[in-house]
Amino acid sequence: MSRVLHEPKLDTILMVEKAIKDAVEYPSRMELWRSLPRKTQYQTFKRILEYLEASNKIVFNKRRIVWVAADNPKLKKLLKEIKE
Repeated sequence: MSRVLHEPKLDTILMVEKAIKDAVEYPSRMELWRSLPRKTQYQTFKRILEYLEASNKIVFNKRRIVWVAADNPKLKKLLKEIKE
């Protein structure tokens, strides 16, 4: 198991969440990491993705990151269409 240098701060986690939600297309890990407004260590970034996946906010579709949390507007629209 790799040694964790430090845990990510809340503002960094929120920054990554926002970047995933605001992405036009589903990003890969590297694309997302490079697009962040503030740079983070890659180890910290991977730790955030592990947390988001464990909390069922994201899933990995092949090499892409998909936001699946309940506040996903695409998901809400799809569920509404299914009910109709």
